[in-house]
Amino acid sequence: MILQIVLSGLTAGAIYALVALGFAIIYNASHVINFAQGEFVMIGGMAAVAFVDAGLPLPLAVIFAVTGAALVGLLLEKLAVEPARGAPVVTLIIITIGASIFLRGLASLVWDKKIHSLPAFSGDAPISLGGATLLPQTLWVLGTTVVTVAALWGFFNRTLTGKAILAVSHNRLAAQLMGISVRRVLLVSFGLSAALGALAGVLIAPISFTAWDIGVMLGLKGFAAAILGGLGSGPGAIAGGLALGLVEALGAGYLSSAYKDVFAFVIILAALVFLPDGLAGRRFAERV
Repeated sequence: MILQIVLSGLTAGAIYALVALGFAIIYNASHVINFAQGEFVMIGGMAAVAFVDAGLPLPLAVIFAVTGAALVGLLLEKLAVEPARGAPVVTLIIITIGASIFLRGLASLVWDKKIHSLPAFSGDAPISLGGATLLPQTLWVLGTTVVTVAALWGFFNRTLTGKAILAVSHNRLAAQLMGISVRRVLLVSFGLSAALGALAGVLIAPISFTAWDIGVMLGLKGFAAAILGGLGSGPGAIAGGLALGLVEALGAGYLSSAYKDVFAFVIILAALVFLPDGLAGRRFAERV
C-alpha cells in the first residue's frame, strides 16, 4: 500500500512541480506572482482534447496545445502586464487575477463546462510493480518532468536567452546597463511559464481528466509548492511540488481522501509561519 501511495504522490507532485516552476520563472523575471498560471494548465488540457476531437493525432494535438498556451502567455504579457509596467507589484498581481477569471470564462465559452478525457499516451493497461499498480501515463508524467527539468537547466545555463533571464532575476538594473532587454525577458518568461503549465495540463488529463475550471485548484497547489520550496527557486519548486504530492497522497491514504485538497492550504500557512524562506532558503534580497 505504501508503494502505491508513494507512486501516486510522485505523479501528482511532478505536475505540481511543473506548475510551481512556472510561478518561479515569472517571479524571477518580474517579482510578480502570476495567478493565471493555473489557467495555462487548463488551456493545455482542453486544447489538446479539442485538437484530438478535431481528428489530429495525439502527438500533434499535444504540440499544438502547448504552443497555443505559450501564445496565450505571450499575449497576456503584451496586452495586460506590459502596459502596466512601472505599476506597484500588487497592481500587477491583481491584473493576473483578472486575467485568470477572464481566461476561465473564455474557456467555458470556446469549449464547454463538461469534464473531458484525453487518451492515454501509450495505452491504459496497468503495470504491476512490487505489488503496486500504476498506469503507463504515470511513467509519462514522471519521465517528461525529468526531461523538462533537464531541458530547463540547459536552457538557463547554456543559452544567451536563459542567462539573460537569470541576469534580470539577480539584478534588473545591472542587466539593463549590460544591454539586456528586460521587456524581451518578461515576454519569454511568460511564454515559457505558460508552456510549462500547458504541458502539466496535457500530462495529467488522461489520469484526472480536464475541465474549464480545473486550473483553479492546480494553480493554487502549484503556488503552495512554490511557497514551500522557496518562491523564485527552481530546485525549490521541484522539491516543493514532490513534497506536496507525497503529503497529499499520504494524507488521503491514511487519514481521509475528503481532505485531500486541504493539505495544500495547510502547507501554505505552515510554510509562511515556520519556513518563510522555503526549503531552498532565501534567494533574493528586497529590491529597492
